[in-house]
Amino acid sequence: MHRTARTASVAVALAATFGISACGSSGGAGVAADKKQTLTVWAMGTEGEKLGEVAAAYQKKNPNITVKVTPVGWDVAHQKLVSAAAAGNLPDVTQMGSTFMGEFAELGVLEPVDTKVFKKDDFFPAAWEGNVVDGEVYGVPWYVDARVLYYRTDLAEKAGVRKAPANWAELSALASAYQDKAKTKWGVSLQPYNLDAWQNWLPFFYSAGGELIKDGKPALDSKAAVTSLTEYASYFEKGLAKKSVQPGYDVIKDFGNDSVPMFLSGPWQTTNIAENQPQLKGKWAAAALPSGTSSTSWAGGSSLVVSKDSKHKAAATEFIKYLTEPANQADWYVRTTDLPSNKAAWNEGKLASDPNMKVFRTQMESAKAIPALAKWAEIGSKIDAAIESVTQGKATPEQAAKKMQAETAELVG
Repeated sequence: MHRTARTASVAVALAATFGISACGSSGGAGVAADKKQTLTVWAMGTEGEKLGEVAAAYQKKNPNITVKVTPVGWDVAHQKLVSAAAAGNLPDVTQMGSTFMGEFAELGVLEPVDTKVFKKDDFFPAAWEGNVVDGEVYGVPWYVDARVLYYRTDLAEKAGVRKAPANWAELSALASAYQDKAKTKWGVSLQPYNLDAWQNWLPFFYSAGGELIKDGKPALDSKAAVTSLTEYASYFEKGLAKKSVQPGYDVIKDFGNDSVPMFLSGPWQTTNIAENQPQLKGKWAAAALPSGTSSTSWAGGSSLVVSKDSKHKAAATEFIKYLTEPANQADWYVRTTDLPSNKAAWNEGKLASDPNMKVFRTQMESAKAIPALAKWAEIGSKIDAAIESVTQGKATPEQAAKKMQAETAELVG
């Protein structure tokens, strides 16, 4: 998912101003799941555009239920959710981006998940853990993503390399070989700064054995933080990666014109490459993240939550159950290319046979969650600033790590 730059403190202020008590649903209190009623649902981005089709199919099977889907753009999703929560107008069911969970759980507007209905073992571990706040589960994983390595296999062969890099040393060596032997302009694309630069750095941090939170406190001045910042900065120091990129930079264009042969990203790029760079068919692959001490990505995606004040919790639970059943998850993948959160959905069709999709499944099995923190937006911005300081040569990794730790300490807890 893509978050906006609003902060949790804004949400808390709004909640204090307006109070969070009313619901955004129609019908009487505690309406049974099989009674005639309208279920209100918000979904973001592509999911908001496609969910109406699935809702229509659900209504045919459940004629007493009318599912009213409201599409919401990711660019306004956070603000709209905060305002609705503060005004008591959250819908019965909401798509919740992975980095929003801690904030809205802290506001007390989400209904805890019934873990007798939804089983932890059915879902990828990191996807489930990203919905846990103080031991309580507040969301059901809907779809997942993980960052992996995309690389040009044809240019790698030209550079004398016939397999994906397995570790950091091989990744750096391949980036150099691309430039020296395949004559690419760059060796790899990594984000040097700007909003959400942490998304490119975090796989290095997690693969170095890092933890964002340890014993309830940030762990951003750890050995893993210094090691990963050092490795990350090395690509800019050696001229293997651009030190300056514009907001909205399209790496797929440069991937297609041979100037950038490697980058880290999520599963949506498989479709982007196929649709926008068709000449690359058979000339690229997705691979597991090269290892530091491990190959560990971070788990993104979205979950489905129920408003605490909804009068349609039973119907909402049934609808979420429908959306997360293996067969319907597989169908959702066909409609949207969203990767299923339910592991059983991966056993048939393209998800089971496509080698690029298998990479994502493997990466998700070992991925780590982003802890559900109320002030994650602010924490993320501090990490972004630290990344910029090392990629631009303004601070050493040690200095950047200490500053990250100091500036995030008061934002946790």
